[in-house]
Amino acid sequence: MSELLDLVGIFVFALTGALMGVRKRLDVVGMLVLSEITALGGGVLRDLVLNVPPAAFQSLGYILTPVLATVIVFFWHPHVTKVLPAIMVLDAAGLGLFCAVGTEKALTYGLNPLHACVLGVMTAVGGGILRDILAGEIPTLLYDRQLYAVPAMVGAALRAVLFEVHLQGWVTTLAAATVAFLLRIAAMRRGWRAPLAKGVRPQD
Repeated sequence: MSELLDLVGIFVFALTGALMGVRKRLDVVGMLVLSEITALGGGVLRDLVLNVPPAAFQSLGYILTPVLATVIVFFWHPHVTKVLPAIMVLDAAGLGLFCAVGTEKALTYGLNPLHACVLGVMTAVGGGILRDILAGEIPTLLYDRQLYAVPAMVGAALRAVLFEVHLQGWVTTLAAATVAFLLRIAAMRRGWRAPLAKGVRPQD
């Protein structure tokens, strides 16, 4: 079940990477690179820090799912763009899932709660950062419009707190993921964003 949820999150993240490739007028190879790096980059970085074999290289499904997403976007990107609002909802679900799962894995490997939260957030947003850098964009994490990193931080922190009070298992992971998901959805609908420095006006 957990691997299936992982693959769903990977597929949605991969779609956003491939769509970035379309917007940047990249060829199919460039689209595939952005798709793979968006979907798998955060988890690979987490596992490298934990000094364990990256999960992305333990199953063919992790590599092939972004290939499928790239093929879909390559042939039908106008249709995919039309359902982008639904994709963004799924993206929020992937964000919540990855931040919770990443934090749990880090805690399981003995990291303290703070460091585990950092790795949980990295799992959720690391691929997007790498995608933006490769595409020549300022990473959206640096001007967190509509709160992307903050929900991941909240979800990771909640998962760490539950772990510390000895509440473990998939139910607690799902609870933390759900909180991050709902916060992200609320931010998208209400236009919430992280505060700027005092006296600095937001750009339109």
